[in-house]
Amino acid sequence: MSFALLALQLGGAIGPPVPSALESTAQELSSGRASTAVEIAILLTVLTLLPAVLVTITSFTRIVIVLSFVRRALSVNELPPNPVLIGLALFLTSFVMGPVAGRIWDKAYQPYKAGEISIEDAAGKGWDELAVFLVANTRKSELALFSEMAKVEQASDGQELNLPMRVIVPAFVLSELKTAFQMGFLLFLPFLVIDLVVSSVLLSMGMFMLPPVMISTPFKLLVFVLVDGWHLVCESLVTSFVTT
Repeated sequence: MSFALLALQLGGAIGPPVPSALESTAQELSSGRASTAVEIAILLTVLTLLPAVLVTITSFTRIVIVLSFVRRALSVNELPPNPVLIGLALFLTSFVMGPVAGRIWDKAYQPYKAGEISIEDAAGKGWDELAVFLVANTRKSELALFSEMAKVEQASDGQELNLPMRVIVPAFVLSELKTAFQMGFLLFLPFLVIDLVVSSVLLSMGMFMLPPVMISTPFKLLVFVLVDGWHLVCESLVTSFVTT
């Protein structure tokens, strides 16, 4: 009995018992917020899908394709190296997507952390902000194509944001590929002219055994450096996106 009385006295001195993990989780769910374990699971899922997210719903695809076209047009297939191009594309992507990420942070994540909205509402607000960027940089013909294939009613002007994700995302990727190849073709034209001129000069001089690329590559690099080519390419890429 003395041990039981001592335990009761110590319990009263220490204070009321701490609620269990199940009770705290139930309280979090009742307040509309996900538990810490659920948040960690969502974070790990996002990290796993990060490469797919980077390629499909950001400006990365257009940027890296155009930079690869520049390297091919200069006839220097190994310079700059792939890590350099990927790093530059990543930082340009972060620069372009910065305003979109800022709006998602302010309108979705901050209210969720403050307990003002549930995780479902936060996800919906985040998608709404991202969809504005995707639709603004997607051709209407691509949206119409995937709406028809998905058997979804085509949206009228100004109502494209109401389309489902399975229509907007592939339409955006297809539109980015088309735009990137168009920009790459325009980048190839001036360097193609240099190749033609060098080849014609070598043929007129009877130098059939000399590869034209050995002569044209230094001229391409010279022209590219004189016009500050990397500055122009990066500026054109960044300003080609509508960030609203």
